[in-house]
Amino acid sequence: MQTDDDLPEPPSRDGSEHEAERTSEPESGPESEPESGPGVEPGAGLETEPESGFDETAEPARPRRRFRKLKITAAVLAGLLLIVVGAGAWWVDDAIHASYPQTSGTLAVPGLNAGVEVDRDAQGVPQVYASTSHDLFFAQGYVQAQDRFWQMDVYRHITAGQLSEMFGSDQVDTDKFIRTMGWRTVAEQEYAVLSPTTKAYLNAYSDGVNAYLKDHKGSKASVEYAVLGLQTDYTPYAWTPIDSVSWLKALAWDLRDNMQSEIDRALSSQKLTHDQVDQLFPPYPADHPTIVNQGAVVNGAFDQNATPPTDGPAAAAALPAGAASALSNLSHTVANLPGYLQPDVDGVGSNSWVVSGSLTTTGKPLLANDPHLSPELPSIWYQMGLHCTTLTADCPYDVTGFTMPGTPGVVIGHTPTVAWGFTNGTEDVSDLVLEKVSGDSYEYDGKQVPLTVHQETIKVAGGKSVPITIRSTNQGPLVSDADKDIASAGNGYAVALRWTALTPGHTADALFALDRASDWNSFRAAAADFAVPSQNMIYADTSGNIGYQTPGQIPIRRNGDGRWPVPGWTDQYEWTGYIPFDQLPSVLNPKAGFVATANNPVIGSQYPYLLSEDFDYGYRANEITGRIQAATAGGKKIDAAGMRAIQADTRNEFASVLVPYLTRLPASAKKQTRAAAALFDGWDDSTPDTSAAAAYFYEVWKFLCQDAFETKLPASVDVDGGDRWFAVAASLLPDASGFWWNGDRDAMLAKAMDQAAAELTSQQGSDVHKWQWGKLHKLTPTNQTLGTGGPWFVKWLVNGDAVAVSGGTSVVDATGFDIAKDFSVDELPSMRMVADLSDLDASTWVNLTGASGHVDDPHYLDQLPLWRTFQTLPWPYSRSAVLAATKDRLTLTP
Repeated sequence: MQTDDDLPEPPSRDGSEHEAERTSEPESGPESEPESGPGVEPGAGLETEPESGFDETAEPARPRRRFRKLKITAAVLAGLLLIVVGAGAWWVDDAIHASYPQTSGTLAVPGLNAGVEVDRDAQGVPQVYASTSHDLFFAQGYVQAQDRFWQMDVYRHITAGQLSEMFGSDQVDTDKFIRTMGWRTVAEQEYAVLSPTTKAYLNAYSDGVNAYLKDHKGSKASVEYAVLGLQTDYTPYAWTPIDSVSWLKALAWDLRDNMQSEIDRALSSQKLTHDQVDQLFPPYPADHPTIVNQGAVVNGAFDQNATPPTDGPAAAAALPAGAASALSNLSHTVANLPGYLQPDVDGVGSNSWVVSGSLTTTGKPLLANDPHLSPELPSIWYQMGLHCTTLTADCPYDVTGFTMPGTPGVVIGHTPTVAWGFTNGTEDVSDLVLEKVSGDSYEYDGKQVPLTVHQETIKVAGGKSVPITIRSTNQGPLVSDADKDIASAGNGYAVALRWTALTPGHTADALFALDRASDWNSFRAAAADFAVPSQNMIYADTSGNIGYQTPGQIPIRRNGDGRWPVPGWTDQYEWTGYIPFDQLPSVLNPKAGFVATANNPVIGSQYPYLLSEDFDYGYRANEITGRIQAATAGGKKIDAAGMRAIQADTRNEFASVLVPYLTRLPASAKKQTRAAAALFDGWDDSTPDTSAAAAYFYEVWKFLCQDAFETKLPASVDVDGGDRWFAVAASLLPDASGFWWNGDRDAMLAKAMDQAAAELTSQQGSDVHKWQWGKLHKLTPTNQTLGTGGPWFVKWLVNGDAVAVSGGTSVVDATGFDIAKDFSVDELPSMRMVADLSDLDASTWVNLTGASGHVDDPHYLDQLPLWRTFQTLPWPYSRSAVLAATKDRLTLTP
């Protein structure tokens, strides 16, 4: 590894400074003008947004450029930023454009062994060509840092619990929670057990990032550092392999399973009977599909052709009444985490499906994927190709797809012969464990056992360091400590988190193995090392095979079914091991000819192990499955455009359940309600952004959720209106005089219709036909750091403009929201892709935002107009296709 003598060392986690000299603050003078691509003129205006459709040859519209406005408001900037009026516009111009990456010509980068070519297309997406694996991942680190270093720097501060050292005291509570879980410590342990080859790749990647940092400090790295420099003296320090490994923990948290459901069950039981709580968590609908529809475990291995008898789940544990306050503390902590750490909307997860060549127009498989995550600017994904110029045992990579800034390799994509996708498996891989705590000890099997206690210090920019005490039991860290004073937490109870992500694993090994996969066997071998987050993995290859594999460390519980917090003072609810990989569900070339996953149950009750009792309720899965079956019925074939059309499906299946109850009601005495109800006549349950019926439907649903459920539940239980609440209402609607309807279902429905009509009239006018769902349902591209607080100018600078979007919670176009708050999008398809195994160059993809993380860069938001209107871009892969698409070429030399 090359030395980084002129980069600061990472600070220790106790907040103390290393003795190594920190780099100086950047000078505020003008920097050399970076090279820009041909035809890119700084300050260029925005073209008209494209119309909805699937024109993949259309040039994407550029987002509104902001620099022109900056000059207009130079005097305001000068006052806000304490810079003289005459220098304000120059400072802003320089700060914004200083970080634009060099994308053409030749650039000397010490640390490389040979030259590396970086070809970028019209969207700035890079394809990297190198002769060795070291140079390939070194260049990946350098190029990702060129476009996304600020994002990478923030990511590593999240996972280390060090946001406060960048942003100040507002982030102390978040840091406390992350430190309590110990993500960074687990990442250090995980790095130690990785293969030597993986470690070499991680070190090469780190060297590439640090080579970039040597010459890019302050505004040269990103404009956010210039803004941050007005408030703090923070300076980035050297990147390490641990920084890359740590992000896998944050991803696992983002895709966590049923932790909030455990809390909600327990807290709801304080006001409701056990049977009433069960009504709020109904069983999976019998008419909705599972992912694997054949097979079971036989003789210690999963046999996709076996059909054994069924087994029921284990019994749940009850909640001691005194533990409610500890759970409330934890619920409050999680609810107040920043948006990028607490997206948890029912009905939104991810979609993926793969169709056999026997059902496609090309005769080869088609594979679609659109993972659903919280919206970020820039996107969590970074499109990229990684190519060894000659494939050898020492340089075996020719892979393209979606990477994550800060992490080497490709996470989702394809090799020359294999394509794969992910959705969240929603397997139950965590338990909340109630602990009886007394002083410095806790009870376990009738004895008092000392708590494991250690101290850490959180360094705070612009303030005093904050010491914290972290306590753990044999079950895990006491996460309920993170919100309240230890002395008052839980009235003698605390909550520990038992979670597979807090155990070192080999997921980093698995990702590199996936990037080398050439067939089903090598794909499954890679999946065997994929520990967390537990996922659904779909597969296709150029030989015509399709498949599915459940990977991950999924616990085997001695007792309990994962639905309720369990007592930690007994060993009766311990984990006894993990389900062996060979016994996890998998299928190759299933009888149905396709596999569809949408966070729905993996397999039916014939499976002998508990995977989860809290899967998604299958509304998206049902729609996807039905669309595939309809497209291939009677000998018909589906093509790539048909796959993309399914990704654009906005039909809300629950509307077909609720609306008939609404339309059978007696006509309202209120004229406006009658006019609104008429919107449902002939409505096809779809939810495009222009739909008046969709706007009214969701407003009715909002008020129904408030009246039926929110009023009967503790304030800490969030009725978000997602798929579980759809299933709850569907199961309760037949009972016209039930408890949840206050004894009169029709009266409650009529009231909700009146309330919804009145609210929409006040918001959008009296003409019901001019109501639009998109006026309520908007996405505001938001920088999750400086864009969420602080001066209006900074937020205006780094954020995008709000845009109307189609879809909603629990539809295939899953633009989710929390109905208890508003209809603003807080989870969405973070990207979309369709891989065509008959011709990989015919594959298509689109990112949520763009390749660049630099404000005002042409590629900061250039893919958003395409994403919003369900358009995609060509995804070049072969050398000839990449060359034809190349707009800028940069050669990196040693």
